[in-house]
Amino acid sequence: MGRVIEGGIRLIRKDGVLKLVIAKSVEASSKQCTTDFDFQEHSAMLDESKFDVHLKLWALRIPREFCKVATKLLNGHMLDRPRIKPITEDPTSEKTRYVILSERVQNPDLSDIPTKNLDELKKLCKIETVPYSLTLGYSYWGADHVLKQILPSGLEVPSSFETIVKYSFCHIAHLNIPDELLPYKDVIAKVIYDKNYPRIQTVVNKVGSISNEFRVPQFEILAGKEEMATEVKQYGATFKMDYGLVYWNSRLEHEHIRLVNKFEKGEIICDMFAGIGPFAIPSAQKGCLVYANDLNPDSVRYLKINADINKVNHTLHAYNLDARIFISKLMQVLPVDDDMKKPKPESEKRNGEEEDMNKESNVATSESCIQAHVAVKTKGSKNKRMKTLLTFTEKSWEHIDHVIMNLPASALQFLDVFRGLIQMKYWKGSLPWIHCYCFIRSNETQESVVSEAESLLNAKIHDPLFHRVRDVAPNKAMYCLSFRLPEEACINEVS
Repeated sequence: MGRVIEGGIRLIRKDGVLKLVIAKSVEASSKQCTTDFDFQEHSAMLDESKFDVHLKLWALRIPREFCKVATKLLNGHMLDRPRIKPITEDPTSEKTRYVILSERVQNPDLSDIPTKNLDELKKLCKIETVPYSLTLGYSYWGADHVLKQILPSGLEVPSSFETIVKYSFCHIAHLNIPDELLPYKDVIAKVIYDKNYPRIQTVVNKVGSISNEFRVPQFEILAGKEEMATEVKQYGATFKMDYGLVYWNSRLEHEHIRLVNKFEKGEIICDMFAGIGPFAIPSAQKGCLVYANDLNPDSVRYLKINADINKVNHTLHAYNLDARIFISKLMQVLPVDDDMKKPKPESEKRNGEEEDMNKESNVATSESCIQAHVAVKTKGSKNKRMKTLLTFTEKSWEHIDHVIMNLPASALQFLDVFRGLIQMKYWKGSLPWIHCYCFIRSNETQESVVSEAESLLNAKIHDPLFHRVRDVAPNKAMYCLSFRLPEEACINEVS
């Protein structure tokens, strides 16, 4: 059975097809008419006229120069509806205006309005009471109102969705429609599209759980343009992407900048799961040297595009490798003619993928001076991009300041790669900070996460720091675990 709504509208399912049933009254079911709706066909989803609400009101016709004073005298007695102005043009004369009265004013003699206020207005100008009809149509009502009217009772109306901002407006609305609402996904998408266009031009729904190796959600386009290529701006950085090929979460914007704010100009950053660069690009803009890696070739393609767009391609080196191979290669000591007493054995030379990695990133084997565009503070506390010279050691095995591991579903399991990874005889300065993202359920503790990390590192973590990023489910939250890599973890287990 369906739910009866205003005007005798019912949404029912028969033989696998959703139907909108329209009756003159709830009791007059024998006189109802049935309209078939295939919700896959956007043009036939809704009869928008069925949402019309007709208001029979009264209005005062007054000279337009007295509208301001009339507004004060009639305060509380004029129409008060969102997005509807109570003073409107008089179609019969340019010299007068209509003051639309509230639904509470029922009598044409205006006895519902205090006599004192009316008398004062009549002393100022001639007023005339006229009937006024107003129709609130489908375009007036918000998405919540429309969906509450058509969805069966007991189902929760989708109240929020992630928006992917393109330029100054939103381009894509990303829905996560629960199973119980999937039969109504197309009508939900149409309503959200209608109520947000042109701000929203494409409505998508995530299909299933994220199970592919690149951790990219699968989407189906429910309404609007079949286009997933978009452009996002975050804190002065521009990111191009194809939302269907890469991972992006706008809700992590504050976390991106929170972590980047901890970095200093001239520091060296290693981003093991960089995606299209939400951490890497702002870090490079700040004047850091960034090694950024992702397993997804589409992510790396857009990472390089974004490095060019944001003018940080000189200080950001992009890689397309498994994260373990990536960090291992960064820490691999390369021979330098004057520094090494013996030549590098032929068997140890990089080849194939490793050569591509070195060629792609332009990694040098000595200190280099790089001209980069760096964000600097100017008057008015505005960030301005200026060219400056930055000096880095590009011997990555000698020093890295921060390692970002933003893969909360499994990043902890990669911590064992740091066992004996750093060769301390070549290392300069403090050991790097590790920023490892993870999920913690309500039945788990931060202590248990630290214990797991210590087991993987085979070392004790001193003074771990947890930052709660966001809740992802009622009993599940995303955290960032930050700690200085313990020196014990650097002991090479192979004798």
